[in-house]
Amino acid sequence: MTPLFSTPRAQRGKIRLAPILLWVLSVGLIAPDAAAGFYSDRPAAIEVIKSAELAGVDAVWAADLLSAAERQQSILDAIARPAEKTKPWHQYRQIFLTQRRIDEGVAFWDQHATVLDSVSLTTGVPPEVIVAIIGVETFYGRITGSYRVIDALATLAFDYPKRSTFFTGELEAFLLLAWEADKDPLALKGSYAGAMGYGQFMPSSYRAYATSYDGEGAPDIWDNPNDAISSVGNYLRAHGWRSGEAVVVPATVTDPSPQLLEGGLKPSQSVAHWITLGMLPSEQVDEDAIAAPIDLEAQDGRAYWLGLQNFYVITRYNHSAMYAMAVWDLSQAIAAARRETAR
Repeated sequence: MTPLFSTPRAQRGKIRLAPILLWVLSVGLIAPDAAAGFYSDRPAAIEVIKSAELAGVDAVWAADLLSAAERQQSILDAIARPAEKTKPWHQYRQIFLTQRRIDEGVAFWDQHATVLDSVSLTTGVPPEVIVAIIGVETFYGRITGSYRVIDALATLAFDYPKRSTFFTGELEAFLLLAWEADKDPLALKGSYAGAMGYGQFMPSSYRAYATSYDGEGAPDIWDNPNDAISSVGNYLRAHGWRSGEAVVVPATVTDPSPQLLEGGLKPSQSVAHWITLGMLPSEQVDEDAIAAPIDLEAQDGRAYWLGLQNFYVITRYNHSAMYAMAVWDLSQAIAAARRETAR
């Protein structure tokens, strides 16, 4: 069987073979190299194909794609030791707050200033925050990942039980994305977790939040920085970004109590409440604002902040206080450097 990955989308609908899916699977005729496919005969893979078929994907095309997926042990090794869980804050911060990343952030902003201003006006998200997310994620599009997305998602869906449900859903979303897009799904590369493009969108996030800046065609977050900028801004807006509001406020704590440090990332109590527990904001902030206590390991002790709604929105991009702080600090450093160069 000739792989259908490069078949024009308009022609794919004419070759639907879904009614024979179970027979094809049972006799092992998915593709000439099916015997080499590590996942092609897994019951879980069959379920993924059936789910994709129900969503409108040609079943044999999906089976052919899954049969090409390869298990990658390095992916399993990488997901077991993400930087957010293996490094203290002061070391994690140093990865992203470098002069080079700041300078290239200014250059990226200058190059795409018109688009950034337009997206910021539409979404309410400051340009520097969008730039910083792209800077943290992929160094402004230079480092977007070297793993084939199909390999990453199949490996984690079928061989990482801890988060199998999540990655199975992402694998199904990728099959839908690949079926609908005009790109070769075997050529799409990303992170070890299957995140793609300038902003490292997971397949489900792409389908839900990616937007085309000019409104024409499918969003191209891989090769079109305008679409990537538009998509990042839309993602943050859709997750509740509040235009013009603060993000995070540094604080001091003299006697941290367990109750103070057990809060999650989602703002749950007013600033006034946290003040009564001994967390004093170092900058002016509305005491009625809802916040969450942030506690990270600095080089010379603990460091504290009050994370507001917009800080929580950044953590929806990556569920990590260290990630959100790195994005925020980088955004402020880029904005300051750009103001300096404009003088």
